[in-house]
Amino acid sequence: MPAFTIVNALGRVVSASTEGLRTNQGGLRACDFEDAELNTYIGRVTGIEDEPVVEKLGQFECRNNRLAQLALNTEHFSDSVEEARSRYGCDRIGVFIGTSTSGILQTEHAYQQRDPDTGRLPDSLLYRYTHNTFSVGDFTRQYLGLTGPAMVISTACSSSAKVFATASRYIKAGLCDAAVVGGVDSLCMTTLYGFSSLDLIASQPCQPWSEKRSGINIGEAAGFALLEPLEMTQSKVALLGWGESSDAYHMSAPHPEGAGAIGAMQSALVAADLKPGDINYIHLHGTATHTNDAAEDKAVVNVFGAQMPCSSTKGWTGHTLGAAGINNAIFSCISILENFIPVTLNTTQQDPSLSANIMLASQEQSVNRVISNAFGFGGSNCSLIFGSVD
Repeated sequence: MPAFTIVNALGRVVSASTEGLRTNQGGLRACDFEDAELNTYIGRVTGIEDEPVVEKLGQFECRNNRLAQLALNTEHFSDSVEEARSRYGCDRIGVFIGTSTSGILQTEHAYQQRDPDTGRLPDSLLYRYTHNTFSVGDFTRQYLGLTGPAMVISTACSSSAKVFATASRYIKAGLCDAAVVGGVDSLCMTTLYGFSSLDLIASQPCQPWSEKRSGINIGEAAGFALLEPLEMTQSKVALLGWGESSDAYHMSAPHPEGAGAIGAMQSALVAADLKPGDINYIHLHGTATHTNDAAEDKAVVNVFGAQMPCSSTKGWTGHTLGAAGINNAIFSCISILENFIPVTLNTTQQDPSLSANIMLASQEQSVNRVISNAFGFGGSNCSLIFGSVD
């Protein structure tokens, strides 16, 4: 991946995420989103409220597309895509984005403004350009001036991991020569109160794998990467393989033995022509809920044994839902580029019933290959393997 960008609660540039991971400075804050009255912490991106979508794409105005725009404008990402356009043509670059709630906040605001007599929603609500899940894909494509294949994947928390697999298949099939992949999910009342109703949000910063873990913190993020054939770039890190599965065990809970997660990780190893021992570090999905951590723990130990270094970064950014896959992917690339494994922030003592080798302190070591997990509701699982080109 020659170019990538990430905006999350740690900041607006990759270096902000790198610095946060290295200094153990998280981005979570006590919930201060609009008028939500919830005793929890959130991973909020500061300043979105003051940075509207560009005027020429004004019909796309919503928090989710504002967040996407922030990410597209950092790390010179738009410039990198423009250079790729000159090589391949605008019609040969695909756009594949993951999201779970898209611009639903815009619809929430519209319902607050309904006509008190008729219940009619305001004419200002442009569902097609905001709430519709394809909105962020269409916005990204138009913002970057691309006309190739475009798709938005919405498979809960695996969404923006699965885009890597989908884009790679499109390139291999000759439907495009390169692809912009990414994920965007922004804060809204639906997720905050929805997860609260499921008793899944924590009243303190989340503690993955901890014996004291009590749930997730909702966050928001936007990230993008430019996928090109390796011979066309000078990238120091590359996507080596991917694996997908659907265990369909339950609408929200994972298979208790981690069956789907096992399948995704094993498939990724096969696709990359690697063995478990070739991996140096596992970037866990690591939500900090009791059932998810327990299931992922069993899956990791089943495939990699109990010695493989593992950690979750949800303690820095919160669970960014549809953007979790791209957030995890870029954090995995940071580990490779920095030769660094981050601690599992906020976790001081591992649950004794769990067996994976959870990092309770950061570790400086050579990191050549990382497997990045993203597991979603309904048993939608995706594992990606990134590796050093050297």
